[in-house]
Amino acid sequence: MRKVDLCLSSEGAEVILATSSDEKHPPENMIDGNLETFWTTTGMFPQEFIVCFHKHVRIERLVIQSYFVRTLRIEKSTSTEPVDFEQWIERDLVHTEGQLQNEEIMISKLTVQDQNASRIGFW
Repeated sequence: MRKVDLCLSSEGAEVILATSSDEKHPPENMIDGNLETFWTTTGMFPQEFIVCFHKHVRIERLVIQSYFVRTLRIEKSTSTEPVDFEQWIERDLVHTEGQLQNEEIMISKLTVQDQNASRIGFW
C-alpha cells in the first residue's frame, strides 16, 4: 500500500484556522510540501492551527518540525465541522536553542479507532 502525506494541500488538506499570520509566511505554507516555506507566528503564546482533511483519514505517523515550541498538544475531531475536539497527544519538546526541532509521533501504536480523524488541531 502506498503511503501518502495526507497533510498536503495537494491531497486536499486545508488550514482552516490559525491564530497568527504573516504575509510572507502564511499558515498555508505548512501544507504546501515545499521545505523552503514555513508558517511564522507573532511570537505570542499559545498559538494554534487546525488542519482539515475534508474526509475521514487514518493517521499512522505525524512529523512536526518547529522552532522554540515547548509543549505540543494535538487534538482530533471526527466531526464534519470543526467541533467536538478531543485531546489526542501531548508532548513536551526538547529545547534546541534555535535549532530545528524534529518530532516524530508514531500513531500506529494506537488502536485503529484512535487513528481516525477528519480534523486535527495543534495547540
